[in-house]
Amino acid sequence: MSPTSPANPGCPTRRLTTAQALVAFLARQYTERDGRRQRLISATWGIFGHGNVAGIGQALMEAGGGRSTGGGNGGAGNGAAHRMPYLQGRNEQAMVHAAVGYARQSGRLSAHAVTTSIGPGATNLVTGAALASINRLPVLLLPGDTFATRPADPVLQQLEVEYAGDVSVNDCLRPVSRYFDRITRPEALIPAALQAMRVLADPAGTGAVTLALPQDVQAEAYDWPEEFFAERDWHVRRPAPDAHELETAVRAVRSARRPLIVAGGGVRHSAAEETLAAFTAATRVPVASTQAGKGALRHDHPADVGGIGHTGTATADELARTADLVIGIGTRFSDFTTASGTLFANPDVRFLHLNITGFDAHKLAALPLVADARAGLEALTAALAGRGYRVDPAYETEYTGAKEAWEERVEASFATPDPTARPTQTQVLGLLDALVTEDDILINAAGSLPGDLHKLWRTRSRDQYHVEYGYSCMGYEIPAAIGVLLADGARTGPDRPRRPVWALVGDGTYLMNPTEIVTAVQENLPLKLVILQNHGYASIGGLSESVGAERFGTAYRHRDADGGFTGPPLPVDLAANAASLGTRVLRAATVDDLRTVLSEARDASGPTCVYVETETPDTVSGPPPAQAWWDVPVAETASRPAAVKAREEYDRQVAARRRHL
Repeated sequence: MSPTSPANPGCPTRRLTTAQALVAFLARQYTERDGRRQRLISATWGIFGHGNVAGIGQALMEAGGGRSTGGGNGGAGNGAAHRMPYLQGRNEQAMVHAAVGYARQSGRLSAHAVTTSIGPGATNLVTGAALASINRLPVLLLPGDTFATRPADPVLQQLEVEYAGDVSVNDCLRPVSRYFDRITRPEALIPAALQAMRVLADPAGTGAVTLALPQDVQAEAYDWPEEFFAERDWHVRRPAPDAHELETAVRAVRSARRPLIVAGGGVRHSAAEETLAAFTAATRVPVASTQAGKGALRHDHPADVGGIGHTGTATADELARTADLVIGIGTRFSDFTTASGTLFANPDVRFLHLNITGFDAHKLAALPLVADARAGLEALTAALAGRGYRVDPAYETEYTGAKEAWEERVEASFATPDPTARPTQTQVLGLLDALVTEDDILINAAGSLPGDLHKLWRTRSRDQYHVEYGYSCMGYEIPAAIGVLLADGARTGPDRPRRPVWALVGDGTYLMNPTEIVTAVQENLPLKLVILQNHGYASIGGLSESVGAERFGTAYRHRDADGGFTGPPLPVDLAANAASLGTRVLRAATVDDLRTVLSEARDASGPTCVYVETETPDTVSGPPPAQAWWDVPVAETASRPAAVKAREEYDRQVAARRRHL
């Protein structure tokens, strides 16, 4: 006869360590939305050290984390459905990036856990956690922690704080987590684990969730109630709008003469793309997109006017300047979107924000419509249907004509008049544009590429454009591509080829975090890595020049006679480095070479790297300049003429800033 739980008399129990119980619990958690059910935590990434090897590491082994069928003394056990697959990372930050890429590709309905040791392994999670929470993407962090019972104090890698005995380095994760708890007793895991799942499955509150696990508690046994291990479904809700807010929104739309939609990442997270298309078909309101929202409409949809803000198109930004109603859908209106408060210039402009969080819905003194993006759009479309609203045909003609003119600028940027020349960065994008189909996925996060992509890329499917610009974290691209490939493989199954997934990185970004190439090789994932070698931080170099800092410290060059960095480029061979990590490398010296090797890489079945040195853009093949301002404060006093001139321009631009009240 099974023992019973002291907390729940009559309830059978199972004796497990805390780590074993946690893994078994996680393997039985599911999300459900619109009738679709899937594992909430489908795998666990881990790098083991003394803080987690005997706890979570041992539990994952028993839970079938390798290629075995699982089972053992109380791991996930009970068949393949409750195994907990294990993924081996090379860098803790990169493991979180991979988990974030997986969660985004999974529509935030499935996530990964990440376990680390104590000390540097745990603190390496902080950057990834910030990225996850800022982008509202779920990831479960399971860092080891110092002994709860303190038999030895301090232990290896323990932070000693004179004024508090209960602080560890894991407390660095508190401000970047949407939920944080430290499990100092086995039984404390039960409420903490349930709260963690609640937050991960909350469409308004999701992000990084941290359960800090003292290494002694991980290995401590406890009689767990069997109910804890029952399968549990977490319904991902679609809250409908309040009737009063909906009626206010309808009146605002009907009174608008020049409305503009700003589509953000919430459109994608809600799977509201078709609903948005139906709304625009009925009203003909144009749709601009943030970095996270790009792809809400296909690039060739009549209402799509491209990216908005500092990295946006001239079409979208000119419409924003004259809009009398800005309808934000699932966007948090960052400074890049608002051009640091200078973009929405119409003195009579009003804002209507459809957002699942009240915090974002009220930004810019907007009329709030707090709801799921799809549910809110469906309600708004239905409410307008019987009232005959549609924008003036002249307005529609205006923005479609402006869109055609912008397409000519895109074509000029992509043009390759000399196929024997070294390509520019935008020409690289043009060659990719000519190659890809709606199956391909492009991943980027930092450097000058996000600006070029936002302005120029022709998005062909809802999930093709994967640019992480909430945190714009260098080093995100390669591990995120691995996460995307894992998510795609989970959907398509082992018998179908994975979609082509491209990680586009500049040299500075590559040097930040190339190690997960090894993981792609280990898992035989067909990662398509494109390294653009431009010998430094090209994006910040351009910004530095614009603010009077004269590209200081942004080039990868030898020192000159005066101690500066203006000597020859450093003889760093990134292609050789990538090859040394196990990937196949294809080098391209010219436009023609690049066209050939990109096609070869797309067809490859294993991890492949395309390496190309890019040329400085010229007036023919360079990207269009920024179509809106971005506030980067310039030195108010300076002795160098470049900085003085830059400050004059700054003062001119900042005078146009306004607060919308």
